[in-house]
Order: sequence, then structure tokens, then C-alpha cells
Amino acid sequence: MTMKLSKCFFTVFILLNLIFSVHGQQEKKGVNWPSFRGQYARGIAEDVSTPVSWDVGNTKNIKWKTPIPGLGHSSPIVWNNRVFVTTAISGTKDPELKVGLYGSIQPVEDETVHQWKLFCLDKNSGKILWERLAHEGVPKVKRHPKSTHANSTPATDGKHVVAFFGSEGLYCYDMNGKLIWKTDFGILNSAFFVAPTAQWGFASSPVIHKDVVVVQCDVLGESFLAALDIKTGKEIWRTPREDVPTWSTPTIHVGDKKTQIIVNGFKHIGGYDFKTGKESWKINGGGDIPVPTPVVSGDLVFINSAHGRMSPIYAIKLSSEGDISLQAENTSNEHIVWSIRRGGAYMQTPLIYGEYLYNLRGNGSLNCYRAQTGELIYREKLGNMSSFSASGVAADGKLYFPSEQGDVFVVQAGPDFKLLSTNSMQDICMATPAISEGALFFRTHHYLVAVSEK
Repeated sequence: MTMKLSKCFFTVFILLNLIFSVHGQQEKKGVNWPSFRGQYARGIAEDVSTPVSWDVGNTKNIKWKTPIPGLGHSSPIVWNNRVFVTTAISGTKDPELKVGLYGSIQPVEDETVHQWKLFCLDKNSGKILWERLAHEGVPKVKRHPKSTHANSTPATDGKHVVAFFGSEGLYCYDMNGKLIWKTDFGILNSAFFVAPTAQWGFASSPVIHKDVVVVQCDVLGESFLAALDIKTGKEIWRTPREDVPTWSTPTIHVGDKKTQIIVNGFKHIGGYDFKTGKESWKINGGGDIPVPTPVVSGDLVFINSAHGRMSPIYAIKLSSEGDISLQAENTSNEHIVWSIRRGGAYMQTPLIYGEYLYNLRGNGSLNCYRAQTGELIYREKLGNMSSFSASGVAADGKLYFPSEQGDVFVVQAGPDFKLLSTNSMQDICMATPAISEGALFFRTHHYLVAVSEK
């Protein structure tokens, strides 16, 4: 009897250790970067040491550099030892990609057959483990010269990888590349609502939470927010949205009393109940081409945008309910702690690191605010002739801001501006980087590059 009890306790001990080991691997900080800007789009890696400088030309602090065919502004994501990235390969040998600050709204005329692919790479070596062709055909909508047909960042929960290609569909794979399901939402036309022929390409990324995939599809026609079962692709709910095309990725916030989905918009910034899709709160009045993703810090969600007559930043209480829109010339109310009317970013998601909010605009103007009050701490310029589309990320007391021209500006975090280094990727850089275990992963025009001191 004693022998049997000993064996039983030993078995239980082994099982508990296995459970805690797996749980610890999943929850270990600084490893997984599962979606756009990492967990909850915060853009922060914790408990890791990251490099200040590197040199692509002589491979200083370059762990590996792997060519990725086609065009894609989707960011890399990381789960344990795997990196995932998407791309769209044109039938044209050298498809147009024009960066910089300019005002052209006309789309690219490229009606060649494209291939939409998902790549899986080994995080330590950069070796391509597998690639999957999701779709092949002529694009159903056109893209802007600065855009691609693979703008949406994939998402993973460690069991599934979801890749969204707009009008070409939503695809779910297992970690070994087996297709589990796919869904076609029809034509998702992200054109400029003022000039509908100016098709610019879909860009909102999926997010995963509690076995649910959430997608925001603000397009010409019937805009909607939807939740799908990650195991089957079956639609759980769909909530119509009265908004024009937007390019923002939704954010999930898990609160003590409720979990909500927070979205950016022009006519309809708002929060929705995660389980039902029912609207919790809303605000109108933003830039008319909203791209930045909402970011939560403490008890506030920060939302910005810029285009047209407005370029606001809003600091909104997560407990908000109903229509919280500002009246007249007010910059705050019982739900909005602070806001500014002009100064928000057109493309970049803000970075809240410590007690400061860093807001980078397309011309390189970096504004630092005290996040809880909106007090402007400093305003500095990054680069002389640089333009920016990627969003900043942070780790180890440092902020990383890639320019479209491929220069990565490393800035010391805190109230005093200090540029630590400028590092050239020697390639166009439109995608927001990922961070895992001290390595930075940059997706450039032609490559996926791992930068690490190790």
C-alpha cells in the first residue's frame, strides 16, 4: 500500500512539474510576440537586454538575414523558436514601392497573378522551415504605391497561426503549416472614401484571445467587427459599424469586470463587449484616415489619428460607457482625461513606456508626453530627410524607431531626449519590428533580419 501511494505521489509530482513547466514556457516574459506590436499591441519586451548598435554591412550584431520574396508590410511575429511573416508576390519582376512624404492617392496598376504566402522561420538560424501558398490570382482590389497586398500582420496563440489577406481571405494554419480553415469575407475595399477609385489595400490585422479571432473590417460599403471560433472559423458574432475605411488593428483589454475590444475609427472610435460584440462606448471626431492601433496603459486607453482637419490624441477611461464624444471646444470630460486636437500620428501607433507616451509622426517629429496628464515633456526631430510609417517598440530602457529609408533610431527612454545611435538596415523598412529574447526582428523590403548581441 505504501509503495502504491509513493508511486501515485511521484506520478502526480511529475505531472504537476510538467504542467508548471509548460505554463512557465508560455508565460515567460520576453519570448513571445504573438501579433502586431506584440501582446495587446503594447510594443514592449520585458526582462530582455537588447543591442544599441549594429552594422548590416559587416554583420556586427546581425544574427541572420533571410531573403523574403514579394512585397509585404506585415510585421513578423514570434512564438517560442518560430518566426512567422506574410508576403504577396507579384507577377511583375520589380513591383512599384515608393516611400517618402508625398501626396499621390492613385493606386498601382498591377493586374498580374499574385501569390499570397505565409512563411515560418527558425528564430535562431533564420532558416525557412516551411512556406504555404494561401491564395493565387489577380488581386481583387488595388494598392497604394506605398502599400502592399500583405499589410496585415499574422497572429498566433501557439497552436494556430492566422494570416489575413483582406479580399483574398482569412487563413488559419497549425504550427506545422497545415491549413485548418479559411474564410472569404468578399471584397474588402479599403479605398479613400472621398475618392473611391483610390484603392489603397487592406491593412487591419487579426488578433487572438481565448480561442477567438477578432477582425476589424472598415471598408467602403458594409463595415463590421467580427469574432470567429479559432478552431473552426465559424462566426460567433458580427457587429455592423457605421464608418468609412480605416486601417487600424483592434486591441483586446482584459479588465477585472469585463473584456473589451477597442477600435480606432473616424466616425466611430469605440469599445465593444468581447463576448457579444455589443457596443460599450463610442466617440466620433478623429482623423479621417485612421491607422494607429489603440494602446492601453493603466486605466486609460490612448487613441490617435491624423488626416483632414483633425489629428487628435485621446486618453480615455476604460470604464467609459455610452457616447463620450467631446462637446464644442472641450478637450476633456468625465470619460476623456485629456486630449489634444492636433499632433496625433497618421500611421504610427503610440508607444507608452514607463510613465511616458511617445508619439512619432510621419515627418520624424517625436513628441513625449506624460501619459496620465498629457503634459508635453519634449519635442525632437529624428533624421533630417527621413519619413516614418512603422511604429516604435521598446525594451531595456531603449526606444526603436525605423524610418522608411531604413535608418533605425535608438532613443533613450525617459524625460530627457538622448539619441543613442542610428543604424542603417540598408533597405526600405516599412514594417514594425518584433522583439524576442533580446533579438530584434526587422522586416525590410527584401529581407527578414535578426539583430542581437548574442
